[in-house]
Amino acid sequence: MAGTKKLSVEKALDKLRQKDDVPKSKTTKRNEKLEALNEEIRRMRAQRRRLDR
Repeated sequence: MAGTKKLSVEKALDKLRQKDDVPKSKTTKRNEKLEALNEEIRRMRAQRRRLDR
């Protein structure tokens, strides 16, 4: 075990999580923003329909 570096569980998990955080492409980011905006539009239209009754 000469030269073996021990990591705490927390640090080991952080290192594993960092590898999972793959940078998203511009297209993916744009699609996520568009989906959020579309959901907001749906919500606002439903609210307007409720108020118009």
